[in-house]
Amino acid sequence: MPAPMLIQAESVSREYRLGETVIRAVDAVSLRIKQGEFLALLGSSGSGKSTLLSMMAGLDRPTSGAIRVRERNLAELEADELARYRRDTVGMVFQSFNLLPRMTLEENVELPLRLAEVDRTDRQSRVGEALERVGLSARRRHRPSELSGGEQQRGALARALVNRPAILFADEPTGNLDSANGEQILLLLHEIQQSLGMTIIMVTHERPLAERFANRIALLSDGRLVSDGAQR
Repeated sequence: MPAPMLIQAESVSREYRLGETVIRAVDAVSLRIKQGEFLALLGSSGSGKSTLLSMMAGLDRPTSGAIRVRERNLAELEADELARYRRDTVGMVFQSFNLLPRMTLEENVELPLRLAEVDRTDRQSRVGEALERVGLSARRRHRPSELSGGEQQRGALARALVNRPAILFADEPTGNLDSANGEQILLLLHEIQQSLGMTIIMVTHERPLAERFANRIALLSDGRLVSDGAQR
């Protein structure tokens, strides 16, 4: 049985105004993503890939067009519904690790569960599970300053996974890492996709990594989708 369609972007555009100038960051992009797919959004700086990812993650709204996740149009959701979508359905990993410096690693990972008001007894086991998945159980009581860059990004990944999201969005997750640590993060993402059946959408400009680990590559240039790698 083919995997169901999870995300459908339909003629999505995003414009920004700079004085009299209108900049079209994303220009009439249509893209379909199946459940369980690992899709890489590839393109040079300014190609619109991060803007497209932000809209699919519910962090930004399109100027025109629709983004449907499980048939719900994100552009039509109220602010509280969109916040619930981000909390319950989405996990996010960025280029910067964004770990809170005064908290230990396990406190950082636990934070989304506290915000979602998950019961305290469940929080501990889920934090432990997320840290084990990224190989950081032994570092749980360390603060971010005591962790290497690769460990901080794996900690950020554990934090993104702790709510058990259906979709993991990763925006240049290897951008601040050396090649060895970058490869380790991609191996982890691939393993998570394989073992959990999670849908992963990753923005990157590194084609070799995308070709090695993603199921499919969608190429953007000047806000337009040049190719989506889908089999016709």
